[in-house]
Amino acid sequence: MHNEIERILFTEDQIAARVRELGQQISRDYEQLLGERISHEPPLAIGLLRGAVIFLADLARAMPIPLELAFMALSSYGRSTSPGEVRVVKDLEIPVAGRHLLIVEDIVDTGQTLAHLTELLRARHPASVKICTLLDKTPRRTRSIKLDYVGFTLPEDAFVVGYGLDYAERYRNLPYIAALKQSATRS
Repeated sequence: MHNEIERILFTEDQIAARVRELGQQISRDYEQLLGERISHEPPLAIGLLRGAVIFLADLARAMPIPLELAFMALSSYGRSTSPGEVRVVKDLEIPVAGRHLLIVEDIVDTGQTLAHLTELLRARHPASVKICTLLDKTPRRTRSIKLDYVGFTLPEDAFVVGYGLDYAERYRNLPYIAALKQSATRS
């Protein structure tokens, strides 16, 4: 598996440090927004399955505030590898009206999926919607989307894996984020 890695982009230590920083920043922002209400109105962090699971778990542990977790699964690929129609595969099991939502995503690439999800959730009348992504991959962006919290910006169009990111369901368990060799995507 490691011989299919072109190069490491973000090390395990870099990721851990940045996740701690994000957790502290997000916690401060919600404490400021909610004050004492935070104990009975905790934000709801929505992790997008499957890629954001590792990031969300680490981020939640880095947030010393009351927090609830939920998960959604969306699919933006039909029978090809090109982004297509976005559909909800697993929806939330709780109502979000009046709640403060934090969407937690592993990577924002074109922005199509996240734009669709944001519109869907806003239609459910939450108190607020904020977005936290581990990676903001900018070269292929086709939809403008406001990202409130960004772990790392990736200005190149590399195929990235590790720390939850996959290729054909492989590599998610790598403790770092790496660029995958092009030859590995053809097998």
